[in-house]
Amino acid sequence: MTLQIALLLAIIALALVFFAFEWISADVTALGVLLLLVLTGLVPADRAFSGFGSDTVMLILGLLIMTAALLRTGVVDMAGRFVLRAAGGQPNRLVMAIMIATAVLSAFISNTAATAFFLPVALGAAAKARISASNLLMPLAFSSILTSSVSLISTSTNIVVSNMMTRYGMPPMGMFELAPVGLPISVAGLLYVLLIGRKLLPQRDNQRQLTEQFGLRPYLTEILIRPKSNLIGKTLTESGLGQELDLTVLQVIRDNDRFLGISAEIRLQQGDILLVEGLREEILKIQDTAGLDIKADMTLSDPSLETEDIRLAEILIMPRSPLIGRSLRGFGFRQRYGLQVLAINRHGETLLRKLTEVWLRMGDVLLVQGRRTNVTALETDTTLRVLGAVEQKRPNRRRAPLAIAIFTGVLLATTFELLSLPVAALLGALLCFLTRCITPEDAYREVEWKVLILIGSLLALGLAMDETGTAKYLASRVVEVVGESNPIGLLSGFFILTVILTQPMSNQAAAIVILPVAIQTALQLGLNPRSFAMMIAVAASCSYLTPLEPSCLMVYGPGRYRFADFLKVGALLTVLIFLITVALVPRFWPLS
Repeated sequence: MTLQIALLLAIIALALVFFAFEWISADVTALGVLLLLVLTGLVPADRAFSGFGSDTVMLILGLLIMTAALLRTGVVDMAGRFVLRAAGGQPNRLVMAIMIATAVLSAFISNTAATAFFLPVALGAAAKARISASNLLMPLAFSSILTSSVSLISTSTNIVVSNMMTRYGMPPMGMFELAPVGLPISVAGLLYVLLIGRKLLPQRDNQRQLTEQFGLRPYLTEILIRPKSNLIGKTLTESGLGQELDLTVLQVIRDNDRFLGISAEIRLQQGDILLVEGLREEILKIQDTAGLDIKADMTLSDPSLETEDIRLAEILIMPRSPLIGRSLRGFGFRQRYGLQVLAINRHGETLLRKLTEVWLRMGDVLLVQGRRTNVTALETDTTLRVLGAVEQKRPNRRRAPLAIAIFTGVLLATTFELLSLPVAALLGALLCFLTRCITPEDAYREVEWKVLILIGSLLALGLAMDETGTAKYLASRVVEVVGESNPIGLLSGFFILTVILTQPMSNQAAAIVILPVAIQTALQLGLNPRSFAMMIAVAASCSYLTPLEPSCLMVYGPGRYRFADFLKVGALLTVLIFLITVALVPRFWPLS
């Protein structure tokens, strides 16, 4: 072992400790590793930063922008609504629908992005179905990871592996090259979670706390039926307010003061006011529905507001507030604070009066809208507490077909090898900007810059392993332990080693550390290095044993899971994936 090899192994060991304990964020650790490699002379300074301009980073940037465009145009939201309508309120169908929808979406966008979208959907669905959120959230996270090996763009780890393969003279990974292994893993994994894994899940719930933590309070608001609304003349059943907008109609008010009660056969008329209850996000989407308005919006007709910085916020009524025991109208809330109340939340109670006539209580939460300066002014009021600003980003649904067409075009162009994937992804990002599916400002806010910094920095680590001979040294040690005559054993060993490393550190980092070693081992023994690369790609995404994978971290708190819950459910799943992988990889990529 040379001094350079010993120094690089020490840096890797130090990085693993930092990745495992997360004393600082993973991207900062990766940047520190990059600078250490430069300062110790293990990587030349003129080549150390080449990773940031690599095909890999540019490809991921393009994909993140296109993913943001799909979210911004409401494509993902519409898909989620379709899933929930198909599932109905049956818990088993609900779990199955969310898992399948997440898996399908995650096959084409980042599994972290897929989990982030379906997390609030799953929490809201669990509340409506009156089941524990823990029954849905771990299956949600696992199903997003299971399809990581279906396509090249399912996860950035596959893209990193593909890029490193080209360094060794191998063709890059095809768009669906991993699918022959990834699809059986997905199907078997989904069946395992549905039939076995769910029975191992803990039954823990504090639904009210969870839903309020994630902005899913049920609010009361008033909807106005405007002229030319397509709801005019329809019954409540035919209106689709429950199915399409996920709102519960509590009262129908006609002629401003005549309460008609609630009946499925009431036919709606122009000017009717509907007293409805729904989650915050569903209520805000009323503003995007033709022919409907939140009644409070009608008072915000001041032309100056069209150019003013409007803000949404949730306001909690504190003890000693002068609002307690008063109505919004009687107190003159809008005149005093310059804010309009869009909706009211009262814990565990359904309100059946008009918003302006509800007598307020301590603990009520008001969803308010108005100038940013007026909301900020409330932060000094000790009788009210601003719980947090609400992002008012209305999806641009008119451009949804364009976003779908662009994303599909990129997939087709790369599948039929008309363009390389990095070029196609950046072209897709450019088209999203030019067609205004998303603005550059919104796109750059949505991009996960930490991922790009992590990958760009750690690509230098793979370069250092080649330059210093560390990869060859470790390969020879692996061969000594396993033996040259057992190629399946070597594949298995690298799979297990990668799975172990991918628990405490990022998937990309584990792949970058292990892949050069695996390829050098294959080359030394005259075996097919592509078999080992595909094995590493699958293993690097096998993150089910701990909640340290980003998708698992997102559900860890909301599901009230413990660290051991992931090991209990994920251990058998990991063994199942290993058996499928070790059986299929040598068949589709022969070892010799």
